[in-house]
Amino acid sequence: MNIRDAKEEIINTIKVYLERDKEGNYRIPRVRQRPILMIGPPGVGKTQIIEQIAEECQVGLVSYTITHHTRQSAVGLPFIKEEEFEGEKYSVTEYTMSEIIASVYRQMRETGKKEGILFIDEINCVSETLAPTMLQFLQCKRFGNQDVPEGWIIVAAGNPVEYNKSVREFDVVTLDRVRQIDVQADYRVWKEYAREVGIHRAILGYLELYPKNFYRIEADVDGMKYVTARGWEDLSNLLTLYEEKGFKITTDILREYIAHEDVAEDFYAYLDLFHKYREEYPIGDIFAGTVNSQIYERLTRAGFDEKITVVELLVDGLTTLYDQLESAEYLSASLENAFSFVESAFGDEEEMVLFVTEITMIPKLVMFLAEHPSESYLVHSEKLLAQERRREILREMKK
Repeated sequence: MNIRDAKEEIINTIKVYLERDKEGNYRIPRVRQRPILMIGPPGVGKTQIIEQIAEECQVGLVSYTITHHTRQSAVGLPFIKEEEFEGEKYSVTEYTMSEIIASVYRQMRETGKKEGILFIDEINCVSETLAPTMLQFLQCKRFGNQDVPEGWIIVAAGNPVEYNKSVREFDVVTLDRVRQIDVQADYRVWKEYAREVGIHRAILGYLELYPKNFYRIEADVDGMKYVTARGWEDLSNLLTLYEEKGFKITTDILREYIAHEDVAEDFYAYLDLFHKYREEYPIGDIFAGTVNSQIYERLTRAGFDEKITVVELLVDGLTTLYDQLESAEYLSASLENAFSFVESAFGDEEEMVLFVTEITMIPKLVMFLAEHPSESYLVHSEKLLAQERRREILREMKK
């Protein structure tokens, strides 16, 4: 399952678990509300989606990375209490409230939200002393002698054993009490998110050409080599600010985010070309509709990577124009001229499909187009939809 489908499944589960009957009781009794256990490789977005889910479901959220805790903070600290049994007084060990359970009650008090998500990350990477506590938590929905408050849904996340030497496999008794969701890296899904949050266009252009390098974890004689979705997003933030300040990007810096030497070197070469094309292709002239014929001649001889990069530069330029919006008329005119350029340079080939798709996946540009319709965008997006419909019909006919 990809991370988008996992998010949808968790949202559906929360809605069902919190559904009440006429008497105000949960329709699925608390004892039958299985905790959700997401298992997937590092950096695919398991942790990231939880805040989105809590916001969309309008419920509270308490989040912990359990490897940062000891048994005492999870269960509570022991203290001696004196009790009387059959006329005799005895010293009895009891426990203070778990820090985690206390955080849930604190969240309820501060937000007024009586229902929410208790998210525990890296749940299967706990120490030996904390492992029994985690089993109790998943099986009984409690830490020590304190139950997770009613209305709080347990969601946990962990890595498969092949990615982390600290992973402890759960026994059948525990697994039979949870809903395990196996999450896999999916570039197509991440690409939609990446466009929405403004991932650096060099990264999007590179991964459009080499999608297999989006997520790789490999082992060789020198150890683990890896590149993850988290790595690309963190690198994007750095690239943007480095470029603003004129700082130099080196392969050593890239390796800090892309711990796969081949991919790091490959992206470094592409990044150099990206900067070169950004200087050589006059995006401002394209938006103004004053491109000279030499640019079109160059594109007829250009390789696919160069053509894709030009499309990414156009989309990046339109996004920048929106952010610096001086007038709606200017942006509308620039958009029309961009479409004329892509049509003249590439026709209705893959580059036009990519251009339309990229614009469609950027919420702020879509909102602008809803208020200021573009004839060129409507024409080409309708063509794109018609082509997709034809593909669906052909797929159905082949079945």
